[in-house]
This record gives sequence, C-alpha cells and structure tokens, in this order.
Amino acid sequence: MHFSLIAVCSLLTAAIAAPTANSKRQVVHERRERMPAQWKRSAKIHGDSHLPMRIALTQSNLDRADEFLMDVSHPESPNYGKHWSAKQVAEAFAPSQESYSSVLDWLAEHGISAERVKQSQSLSWLHFDATVSEAEGLLSTQYFEYTHESTGQPHVACEEYSLPEDIKKHIDFITPTVHFDAKVENPKKRRTLSEDEITIAKRQTSTTGHNVVPGIGHSIGSPGDKSLPKSGGKISNLINELENCDVSIVPDCLRALYEFPPNFPLSSKNSYGIVEYTPQAYLPGDLDMFFRNFSPSQVGQRPIFDSIDGGLLQTEVESFNYNGESDLDLEYGMTLVYPQKVTLYQVGDLLEGASFNNFLDAIDGSYCTYDGGDDPTQDGVYPDPYGTGYGVYKGPENCGGFAATKVISTSYAYNEADLTPFYEMRQCNEYLKLGLQGVTFLYSSGDYGVAGNGGQCIDPITGVYNNGTSGMFNPSFPGTCPYITSVGATQVKPGASVTQPEEAAESVIYSGGGFSNVFAVPDYQKSAIKTYFAQHKPPYTSAQYNTSQTSRGLPDVSANGVNYVIAIDGEFEYVYGTSASSPTFGSIMTLVNAARLNVGKSSVGFINPTIYKYPQIFNDITSGGNQGCGTPGFTAVSGWDPVTGLGTPNFPKMLATWLLLP
Repeated sequence: MHFSLIAVCSLLTAAIAAPTANSKRQVVHERRERMPAQWKRSAKIHGDSHLPMRIALTQSNLDRADEFLMDVSHPESPNYGKHWSAKQVAEAFAPSQESYSSVLDWLAEHGISAERVKQSQSLSWLHFDATVSEAEGLLSTQYFEYTHESTGQPHVACEEYSLPEDIKKHIDFITPTVHFDAKVENPKKRRTLSEDEITIAKRQTSTTGHNVVPGIGHSIGSPGDKSLPKSGGKISNLINELENCDVSIVPDCLRALYEFPPNFPLSSKNSYGIVEYTPQAYLPGDLDMFFRNFSPSQVGQRPIFDSIDGGLLQTEVESFNYNGESDLDLEYGMTLVYPQKVTLYQVGDLLEGASFNNFLDAIDGSYCTYDGGDDPTQDGVYPDPYGTGYGVYKGPENCGGFAATKVISTSYAYNEADLTPFYEMRQCNEYLKLGLQGVTFLYSSGDYGVAGNGGQCIDPITGVYNNGTSGMFNPSFPGTCPYITSVGATQVKPGASVTQPEEAAESVIYSGGGFSNVFAVPDYQKSAIKTYFAQHKPPYTSAQYNTSQTSRGLPDVSANGVNYVIAIDGEFEYVYGTSASSPTFGSIMTLVNAARLNVGKSSVGFINPTIYKYPQIFNDITSGGNQGCGTPGFTAVSGWDPVTGLGTPNFPKMLATWLLLP
C-alpha cells in the first residue's frame, strides 16, 4: 500500500545529467516547477555556510505489510495473537542494510565520513551537517536564500537536485532542498482570547467543493463539525425501562440487545481509549448526573486524562456543540466497561486544533517523520504558531510518549474526498502498524447514509460538492481504510422490544456506508463483497458509486445509534449518531479483551479477519436503508451489506469464539 507522491513526481520529471568522465550517471530526483506563493529568491548562499541535512531512506517490506498483519490477525494463522512490539515493527519496516550502506558509501565518496552521520531512532533518517559547498557537490545543485514577502522570514532551498542512478532507489527525499515547509508566523499577532473569541477560536473550514481544502485535516471537533452527534431535544421525563428501548436507549437497553452483563470481571492489563478533539470536552457534573441514574458506584470517577498537543477540557463555553460528543462517548464508554479503566485522549489546543495524524504522532513517535511527516497544511502545527493566551499551546509537538490502549474508539470522520490519496494511505499504513501491535481501531461510519458529512454529494461532472439531492455517493474516511473497523448504526424498530431484530438507523440519522474510491477490497472482505454483488446488486451506475466490485466496502459492523439518553449541561437529552454506536461497539470489544487477558491470552488486536471469518457472531440486520444523494441508498440485506456491515454484536457468541482462539 506504499504510495509516494515524491517517487511519482521524480519519475515524471527525471532527467539525465551530462556525466563527466569520472562521475556516476546522475538523475534528477526532485524539481520544483514553480515558486510557492509569497516567496522570492534572493541571495546565493555562501559556500562555507552550514546546513542540517536529512536523508529519508526508502523503507523496507511495505509490500509485505498486509501479509505481516494477517499473520497475527487471521484466526487460521498459527501466529494468531502473537503481536509485535514497537521495536519489531520499526525494525521490520526500517530501510534495508543495503540502503543504509549504499548511502553511507556515497556520502563518504563526497568527503562526508560515517562518523558525521547519525541514524534516527526510527531508523528511517540519516542526519548530518554539511557546508553549502559540500551539499551542492553532493546533490549537483545550487542553494539560495528565499524571503517571505509578508513576514521577511528567510528560508534556504534549491530548485532541483540530482542523485546517482544507483543511489536513487535507496532515498525517498532529502531536506533542505525543494520543500517550502517553513512555519510562517501569522503577521497578525493574536491577543489573549476573550470569552467570545473562544467560541470561534477553532478554525472553520468551508466545504463548498470537495477539492482538498487546507486545514480540513484539523477542523474535526469544531462546533460546526458535521460528524458530531445530532441532538434530539431535551427530556422532560426520564425513561429507564427495558420495555421503552424503542424510544429511549439507556445502558441496560444495550446490555439487553447485545447480551453482555454489567460489572464484567476486571483485567488489570485491559484498557479502553476514547479520542476527543478540542474544543469538544466533557463536563464532570454531567458524568456524575449520568452515573447517579445509571451506574451509582461510578459517581466521582473520571477517565485517565492524556493531554496531547495542549489538549484541554475547556469549560468557557457549554452547549451541545461543545459537550455533546465527549459527554456521550464517556458516559456510555465508562458505564458499559466498568470496572475496566478508560483513557481519554484529548487532542489539540483551542486555536490550532488537531488531526488524526496529530493523535497518531503521540502514540507512535516514528509516525511523526514517516513518509515525510505530517502535512503542515492539514495537520495541527506545534508549537502553535499563532497567538498566545488561554488555550494556545506553545509546547513542542508530541511525538511518542503516550501508550496506545487495547481498543481505541473515535467518533469523528472526514469525507474520503476531503483529503489526498497519499495523505489517507500514509495514515492507513499507520493503523496497520498499530494493528500489528495488538490495537483495535474503531471509527464511526457517518450519519448521512451514502452522502458525506452534512449530506454532501459530489457532482460527477465538476467534482464539487452539491446540495446533496443528487450526485456521486461520498464515503467516509478513515472508514474506508482496510485496517480499521468501521461502525454503522442501527435502531430498535418503533414499537418493538429489545428481543426483536433491529433495523438500520432511519430516525434523524442514516448509517454511513458504501464503497471506497481510494482503497482496494482487502482479502478478508472479498468473499463478502462478492456474495453481496451476486445476490443483492444495487440498482445504481458508476455515475453514483464505485461499481468495480473491487473496492473496500464499509461499514464492517454496527450497533445501536438512535435515541441515546445522555446528561449534558445539567439536563438529559436525546442523541443520535454513529458517534454513539462506535463507543458502544468498542465497549463490547473491551470486555472480550478482559476475558482473554484474564486467561493469559493476548488482546484481540485487528478484528476484521476474524469477524469476516465468523459472521455468525453477529445479529444480521436485514431491514432499513441509508438514503442520500437523492436515492434510497443501499438496503440492509442478509449477510454483509454497505448499511450495517455484518450486523450488531452477539456478545455470548463473540466471547465464545475469541476465547477458543489462541
């Protein structure tokens, strides 16, 4: 799944430099076609000046990454459950000894001895200082100083550079060269945020077109984020009886629906992680209000708090748009897994925000630089380059230092069309690497059926988002990544009991589902996809969705996401969304882990190969649909479908199946 835009660009722009009698054949590795906006070339850099050179070595074994993951995740593998350590993962994907030695030899030929070169802890980078004259000779280029017209900030770069043909295959890219990723200070210095400013501090991103918009990566969690849960209004009379679960979902409804008990035996090795993005924040009083009614022994309990990149529990603004998501996730996550421990990963400050990449950086330090590192136009940049004051984080970016829990649930998502394939593939590979280490990643599939966040669909001619009444279906990401588990939503049928089959969510929300336009169908899903198309082929054309029958389908599973009762801002309110179904499904997987760990087995890790091998451990959902884009969408049918996946959890069957596995 390795995909390098740099490699593609270098192939497209490769040119052969005229060799001298004693030189190796040189090939242009990277070339900048145009000057970035507001940057102007000024002086030639003096040859005695020093540059901090960094060489990104080509990684090994990415073509075998899927094979490695299946080896520890497929229930028929003799190595099932034998998860790798972080050190093993780093070593498996580290550049080859051939790459390391070849590049060192090449540097030595140019007078840069091995003693001057250091290899990074992630093994993927070589660092050394060189004079400008040495760097120019090494790369057959010239360095200039560039100046930013608005700020006067200087930057050193070249316009192209070349490598020997036999060395090119060992190097992804080198800095400083053609890249302009210098962090430019905002010329409008921000003052300390006032109370009114806090409400708009989070950057809002326009979605007038699905072409990649800078900043959308770290817009998640903002009050206008369409992946947040939907309010169903305040509750005047609290209903807490099982016979009313069709209109009011409380923890006991979920236990009855999926047959799992309260107070499941504790495993000290077990853990459940829930990820939130500032300014979303829970209120302690809301947790206690919920616990008093549904789990009295937990009154006063709080999640373990991990603050990443300045993540904070802002309490300056209290409303559904700021507290609904976090209150929902923690009230149900903590109640359903009790007495297992829950960790809250709170990511990003009030101003800069954060992306999924920022979170991944914190639990895997090697990801900070993997495949060139994060995208400064999409991911939160720290230290926060803008302003000072309340909620603005001026500390260093968190690269590593935070442990990944056994199960991690995230109730936020992008549209797949919002981000570049390179950005998504880089991130998807990281979920694979964490899956190798025994981590289960769950993401909500979206609340707008076959449409994207906010009901957006894609005009097949212009490629821009429209009003959602027509156009191409718009699947979610990371739901389309083959290395996470995508969770859709169901509901108790009106007038039905918890003992009767559920249906796809069709009240306020529609379960997100469909087929990827970026990722191929993984091996574990091929049979389910083939059966679905053979028996239930949808009545739509390629103008509406990816009809190739060779792309990743979502969701994988589902859980109830309608009529949840939550305590928020001191009152009870109804909530709807896959934002509810993902933490509920994650809670059940956390209990499965507790049982396995208590008998000396490993965590379940990446669950998709197992659930597709044993679909009978789910309650198949065969009614309802996920309308959108002016169509009825897809329909829930027998077997896997792009509405509810394989179905909802049957805890006794899930537990029995995973306890039989090694």
